[in-house]
Amino acid sequence: MEKYSVLMSLYVKEKPEYLRLAIDSMINQTVVPDEIVIVEDGPLNDELYAIIKEYTEKHPDLFSIVVNKENLGLGLALNEGLKVCKNELVARMDTDDIAKPDRCEKQLAVFRENPELAIVGAYVDEFHTTPDQVVSTRAVPQTHKEIYQFAKKRSAFNHPAVMYRKSKVLEFGGYSDLRRNQDVDLFGRMLFGGCKAENIGESLLYFRSNDDLAKRRKSWENTKSYIDTIKRFWKMGYASFTDYTIVAVAQTGMFLMPVKLQHWVYKTFLRK
Repeated sequence: MEKYSVLMSLYVKEKPEYLRLAIDSMINQTVVPDEIVIVEDGPLNDELYAIIKEYTEKHPDLFSIVVNKENLGLGLALNEGLKVCKNELVARMDTDDIAKPDRCEKQLAVFRENPELAIVGAYVDEFHTTPDQVVSTRAVPQTHKEIYQFAKKRSAFNHPAVMYRKSKVLEFGGYSDLRRNQDVDLFGRMLFGGCKAENIGESLLYFRSNDDLAKRRKSWENTKSYIDTIKRFWKMGYASFTDYTIVAVAQTGMFLMPVKLQHWVYKTFLRK
C-alpha cells in the first residue's frame, strides 16, 4: 500500500477536545499514515501545546510540527506544511472533524486504480454535537466531467476530506493568500489547468457543522470572497459570465436571508 502524509493546520481558537478526536481518527486509520504534519499557525494556548507534546512524545516518528511565528491564515499555513510533507499523496484533515476509519484506505485504492488523478474527495456527514447524530450529508459530483462543470459555480469538494498529489498542488502554486475559499480557488485552478479528479460516492468523514460555521456563512467577508473567487474563474476563462452572475446573485441573496431561512435552504436544496 502506498505511503501518504496527513496535513493539518491548527490555530489558537481550536478546541482541545476536537483536536484530540481529529488526530485519533487519523492515527486509527485502517491504513495508517506514514506521517502527520501539523502546522502551528501562530502562537497557541497551553492546552493545545500540551496535546501536541503528548502525541509527539508518544509517536515521535509519526509527527512533524511546523511552527509559524504569526498566524498566516489557513491557505498559507497549509503551504508551509505541504513543503515538509515527504509523500506524494497528502490527505487533508481539519482539526475539528473526524475521519471514518477506512477513509484513507478507500482514497488510496482510487489513486491506485487511476494514477492520472490529482484529487480524490468524498461525501461528508455533517453533525452538530456528536458524530452519531448526523444531521445532513454534503454530496458532491463524482466523475471528473461532473466535477469540472460543478466547480465553475460551487465547491466541488469537501476540503477536509480530500487527498491530493503534492506535486500537482505545487505545480499550480499551492493555496493563494486568501482568508476564505482557499480550497475553491486552488482546485478550480487545478481543474482548469488539466488536473483530473474524482469524488467517492460515500461519506468518509464526519464534518462539524456548528454555530461557528453558520456565522462564517452569514458573514459578508465570506460572501464577497466566494463571489470574487468565481470572478477570477471568469477572468481566466474557466467560468462564464453567466456563471459569475448566477453566483453573485445567489450568494448575495443567501447573505441577506434571515439565518433560519438560510439554514432551511442549505438543508432542503444543498444537502441530502
